[in-house]
Amino acid sequence: MTQFPVVRMRRLRRTPTLRALVRETSLAASDFIYPLFVTAEKNKRKEITSMPGVAQLSVDGVLQKEIESVVQLGIRSVLLFGIPATKDATATQSYAVDAPVQKAIKLIKQTAPDLAVMTDVCLCEYTDHGHCGIIKNGAVDNDSTLGILGKVVVSHAGAGADVVAPSGMMDGMVGAIRKALDGAGFAETAVLSYAVKYASAFYGPFREAAESPPSFGDRKSHQMDPANVREALRECALDIEEGADALMVKPGLPYLDVLRAVRETYDLPLASYNVSGEYAMVKAAAKNGWIDERAAVLELLRSFRRAGADLILTYHAKDAAAWLRETPGDA
Repeated sequence: MTQFPVVRMRRLRRTPTLRALVRETSLAASDFIYPLFVTAEKNKRKEITSMPGVAQLSVDGVLQKEIESVVQLGIRSVLLFGIPATKDATATQSYAVDAPVQKAIKLIKQTAPDLAVMTDVCLCEYTDHGHCGIIKNGAVDNDSTLGILGKVVVSHAGAGADVVAPSGMMDGMVGAIRKALDGAGFAETAVLSYAVKYASAFYGPFREAAESPPSFGDRKSHQMDPANVREALRECALDIEEGADALMVKPGLPYLDVLRAVRETYDLPLASYNVSGEYAMVKAAAKNGWIDERAAVLELLRSFRRAGADLILTYHAKDAAAWLRETPGDA
């Protein structure tokens, strides 16, 4: 190999234009999926204290305004989480036709027909105990939960959802959802599976945003052990066999190695979720002047793309899209 001084790696780093010209990993607003929390309340934007800049949105002009700003920034997809007016042990509001998510899908499709609408499919926001499924004998009962998930996805697809995204980590959930969708005439509705979802310490702020902390115990019986990688590949293989159209790894930053392993093993579209705790840490550090928020956010989002993500679910989406528009060289 030719050595210095003939080879000078700095030559192509000298100016912003040269750096952009040889950049290996691109980043664009179209890579982002923006999570939104929709509520049964009216004419209200309720800020989430642990997630500055993120809010619960009522399904009326408040949500419509947010959607218009998303579209203007070039973001092409949103993911909906719902906060119902009432909760019960069997999550009946999760599949009600007048629940927040179902109403939000219709409003979004009226406001921005070309925006891809994805919906989170889990029961934790809808149960009075805060767990991801039906409780029997003090534990989440996997199989009885699958039937409820089928009802949820049919209601979402019926309202106009383009993609449903099951996140509860129930065994067999993708197969049950695919069967329910196809049986109800929604064969074209895609499934983005939270195939690899870890029992992570980085979900704390989300629990405030979605009002879904478990009232007892934890979710380690169904979410993955953070120590495992090979298990993640098995989870993906099972979901692909059951009919998943795309896969997700969650959380993002602590699991870039897992993201890379999934990317190198499977060729389905792959998403990474830059979760609430990661978002909150950046916001807190930036508020204290410890980091440059803009530089840090673009760097971490690029890390997901570099590790193999096609899509990034992130609460930074609007800010990042605006920064990329202001300075295209950052892409």
